[in-house]
Amino acid sequence: MSLKEEDRRIIVTLELERVEKTMKEMEIQLQNKLWGMVANRLYYSLFHAVSALLISDGHEVGTHRGAVNRFSLYYVKTGVFSTEEGRLYSQLQGLREDGDYNCSIDIQQDEVCEKIEPTRQLIDKIKQYIANNSNQ
Repeated sequence: MSLKEEDRRIIVTLELERVEKTMKEMEIQLQNKLWGMVANRLYYSLFHAVSALLISDGHEVGTHRGAVNRFSLYYVKTGVFSTEEGRLYSQLQGLREDGDYNCSIDIQQDEVCEKIEPTRQLIDKIKQYIANNSNQ
């Protein structure tokens, strides 16, 4: 990605701010027991965190699937993040797509609630990685 360093830092900061906003939206959906929207907001929180990570390291984000693939290629396969963390990201993407696009699938509480804490942990790990590996 051909960004000036200052522009890169600004975009990474904006992506990380979006993570926080989206997690707050997830909490509201959780209180209202809207499981499909919880899955949606969890996925998008992680998507913005991964976008910040990719941009911070000079990679392109591309499509949603491209971001999942790049996360796997640059961070899971190299051991920076675990296979389980890569799987979580893929699972959240699938849940979000099912909830958003498949009218015959109703996201259930148990399948989404079990992903909340691991998603928070992965987001925190991504933020820590960015803080330790950038000039921000």
